[in-house]
Amino acid sequence: MRSTLFRQGAKAGMVIGFSTMPFGLLFGAVAVDGGMTPFQATMMSGIIFGGASQLVGVQMFGTHVPAWLIVLSVFAVNFRHILYSAALSPHLRTYSHPARLGALFFLTDPQFAEASKQVDQHGKVEPAWYFGMAFVVYGLWVTSSAIGALFGRMVGNPASLGFDVLLPVYFLGLVLGFRRRPLFSAVVPVSAVASILAMHTVGSPWHVSIGALAGIIAALFLHRPAENARDERSL
Repeated sequence: MRSTLFRQGAKAGMVIGFSTMPFGLLFGAVAVDGGMTPFQATMMSGIIFGGASQLVGVQMFGTHVPAWLIVLSVFAVNFRHILYSAALSPHLRTYSHPARLGALFFLTDPQFAEASKQVDQHGKVEPAWYFGMAFVVYGLWVTSSAIGALFGRMVGNPASLGFDVLLPVYFLGLVLGFRRRPLFSAVVPVSAVASILAMHTVGSPWHVSIGALAGIIAALFLHRPAENARDERSL
């Protein structure tokens, strides 16, 4: 049973992993172009495993920005992972303590999206399935980062080829995957407008966290417990 679940998770991870490989290649190329060695770029992917936050970090390297501001900016981009962990943690209670720590380390955007689908369909996330997907996505991300770092200079400027639009398109696909959730049509526009306004006033990368917080506040105001809804219908 566990081996079957692991293979199912790995299969899901292959789909996600190969779709995110262009981002890994892009990160590796941008990191080396910014002054990092291929080894440093690969280790950054292996240790941080943060995708967008890694791109923010490498773009700030070499710009005479204080180290604490780089760390704070990376945290701002990764703030959404705190929300992911809060939403998924109740479904990880049956995991052992080391397994929970490992699960939270591998909790990226696609991991959260696919794990949420497992909860919707089965009411839980099996550890074998979770780590089957996580190991494949992690391995392909680190591998693609290394390849991008080693051979990225052969491509030249990645932005000139349009690679810089891949990340926004990818995140848009993840968001649309939740389109059938309650309040989607209300919360997402609020979050998007808040993020755009913050981008033009506060600046990047804080617009990511501000947009997320605006969406949370909107969901809190608009959420109606099932019990209250049933009582109102009975009146």
